[in-house]
Amino acid sequence: MYLSGENQTLVKLLVAGPFGVGKTTLIRALSETPPLHTEEVMTQSGAIVDDLAGVREKTTTTVAIDFGRLTLPGDLVLYLFGTPGQKRFRPLWQDIARGALGALVLADTRRLADSFEVMDIVEEAGLRYAVAVNTFPDAPQYSVEKLREALDLHPETPLVLCDARDRDQSVDALIALVGHVLAHTPEENPNP
Repeated sequence: MYLSGENQTLVKLLVAGPFGVGKTTLIRALSETPPLHTEEVMTQSGAIVDDLAGVREKTTTTVAIDFGRLTLPGDLVLYLFGTPGQKRFRPLWQDIARGALGALVLADTRRLADSFEVMDIVEEAGLRYAVAVNTFPDAPQYSVEKLREALDLHPETPLVLCDARDRDQSVDALIALVGHVLAHTPEENPNP
């Protein structure tokens, strides 16, 4: 499916989070087109720098970006850019963030502390964000209130639970982000 020639609103959103949190999986679940991904098999060299605690079964990792597209009813087209989760890719992350209107930050209850660095980067970039806690089957479960407190989220920052493999739950996470971004976007002045 290609974009029609009609006027459409194109929105760049980031899908961010620490290493192994499910960013690639979420974009695969959402994209209406075959997603672009730069996943590669992890090597022994990578194991030295990538902490596999909590994600021992992980065999691949994103080495640049993931990209997917989702067209919403009306004229809104979301471009989803998945960012790499490792510290060594921070300069690339900053380039990817240019022009984005917001970020969906994925978190994992097995490694909540890993989310703080990503949220700091998103805040430094001046982006609005929502947090989606990816509900891995073997991960501890907590109430939204406990998670909000543990992540030290601002009261306005949306927090949702989702299974990144489930399209409907991933859409709900995106809706939380888009609603948050739209609620804080200045309206255009029709009479300049």
